Amino acid sequence: MRGSKDTFSNPKYTIPMCTTACLMFGSSHLFPEDVRGKRVIEVGSYDMNGSMRPTALAWKPAEYVGVDIVPGPGVDVICDADDVIKKFGKERFDVVISTESIEHTRNWRTVISNLKNLAAPGGVILVTTCMPGHYYHPHPGDFWRYTPEDFKEIFGDLEIKAIASDARTLGVYLRAVKPKNFREKDLSSFKLTSIVTGTRIADIDDATLTAFTKRYEHRKKLRAILGRFEKFFASAARRILPGV
Repeated sequence: MRGSKDTFSNPKYTIPMCTTACLMFGSSHLFPEDVRGKRVIEVGSYDMNGSMRPTALAWKPAEYVGVDIVPGPGVDVICDADDVIKKFGKERFDVVISTESIEHTRNWRTVISNLKNLAAPGGVILVTTCMPGHYYHPHPGDFWRYTPEDFKEIFGDLEIKAIASDARTLGVYLRAVKPKNFREKDLSSFKLTSIVTGTRIADIDDATLTAFTKRYEHRKKLRAILGRFEKFFASAARRILPGV
């Protein structure tokens, strides 16, 4: 899901990319027996430069539903990640996939709860996202960074089968199975690293987000102005000093 309803106004939907490391983890931790004849949902399914969908479809699921907030490649149903339980109901799917998406959801507890509750008992949950240090990419919003240790805590109510990270792309990856006796963990006081504040916080209030967004837009305009000056002076130097 590329953002949420309460993110920046008038967003430009430049979709973040699923990295090679993300796809490699997914391909090596999702198996034919997970998918064949099963119901699969991908939350945040817009395909920019690759997704798990072709791999999963090759294993012939009974159903594959791609969900995102805008229409596009890989999107079957337009729905906010906050609302997928209302849309589909609990325990509706055997496999739940979310790649490079949960960093863009301001209400991360709601969205992660929805991923868990979409899965039927015994169902597979596959999640990938960004670690601290990953660049800011507001498409339309960018809020959180997760560590492997965060994943252990946040998904500790599932049977964690694998957690991995990639230092080059600053990604963190999870495969977990929902237990038959699932009891959801209370994450109300858990703090995550926010790219908005650069610190670990429980939630991002509107005033903090507005101030950060204004600073970001100001810096973006300043970089554009400086870029135009650099091009002007480079062009002038070439005219004055041929061969430069």
